[in-house]
Amino acid sequence: MTITRRKLLTASAAASAALAAPALATEKTVTLRMVTSWPKNMPGPGVSAELLAEDITRLSGGTLNVKVHAAGELVAPLAVFDAVQNGAAEMAHTASLFWGGKMPAAALFTAGPFGLSPVEHRAWLEEGGGQKLWDDLYADFGIKPLMCGNTGPGMGGWFRKPVTSVDDMKGLKMRMPGLGGAIIRRMGATPVTLPPGEIQPALQSGAIDATEFLGPSTDMAMGFYKVAKFYHYPAFHEPNGAGELLVSRKVWDGLSADQRRAITIASSAEAARSLAGHAWRNAAALKTLQQKGVKVLPYPADVLKTARAATAGVLADLAKKDPMSEKIVASWLAARAHLGQWSDISLRAFFAARTA
Repeated sequence: MTITRRKLLTASAAASAALAAPALATEKTVTLRMVTSWPKNMPGPGVSAELLAEDITRLSGGTLNVKVHAAGELVAPLAVFDAVQNGAAEMAHTASLFWGGKMPAAALFTAGPFGLSPVEHRAWLEEGGGQKLWDDLYADFGIKPLMCGNTGPGMGGWFRKPVTSVDDMKGLKMRMPGLGGAIIRRMGATPVTLPPGEIQPALQSGAIDATEFLGPSTDMAMGFYKVAKFYHYPAFHEPNGAGELLVSRKVWDGLSADQRRAITIASSAEAARSLAGHAWRNAAALKTLQQKGVKVLPYPADVLKTARAATAGVLADLAKKDPMSEKIVASWLAARAHLGQWSDISLRAFFAARTA
């Protein structure tokens, strides 16, 4: 009999299923409510939450039944952390940058200004001790965090008028949460924190003058280009866009090792899948936005210079907040220094050569 590759793979899959079946059969089925900070099926994070829930359910053999609740269905979009902490939900799909009021250094687990690229961020978490610090930071709240998505490098933001110098930032009301907000405050702007579903109405009404969010594909779906025509780059405040899965520590500890493994593997896979998806869709969306009359413009050099100087002060102040913040900032800065030379040689030099 001829053994083809397809037959071999089929046999292997069947054998794996047979080995796994007895273990899965003994698991107790658990229903997990996943609340999110995103409107239902919002391109990018909203879709990512749905895919993650499906994968956790499948990888657990159905012993974990994850039900997704979009922003506002069970709790408000920025109340999902509290919901997991107090038991109103078992899980949440969100971003750590929203929790600066609870834990000053939390934002660094989404992104840090002038900081880590998506690959560097993952290296910090998995190889540089970042995940341990993240676990420790959330431990007092009874929550286990995992990276479960990545929107990749962001864009600088949408503006009604072009930014021609750092003076144009003064007096600007801009939706920018987290550490980015602290930076633009030092530049004379007024940062505003809004959940995703409230950004477009605020921009439309004039309650804000500008906004950042994610990248071209998600931003286009949100309709920002209908109000603001000037799209600046780079996202000095958010060179990485890691999403987080929050799991009640009480629930997490009550799951079997196999169930916890299913959640961990699904989260890691979704982080990789979403990063690739955003890169592909952003490339197409950027061209479409330009065809719609959007002006894609670099930030002036003095804006970036001022932002870099402000970043040093923001990070220094952050490190002084409490001992845990000091540890996280030190670790994050050490990772940036450790990875920086290799990134310059392996990527920046290559990109410069590719386009020369």
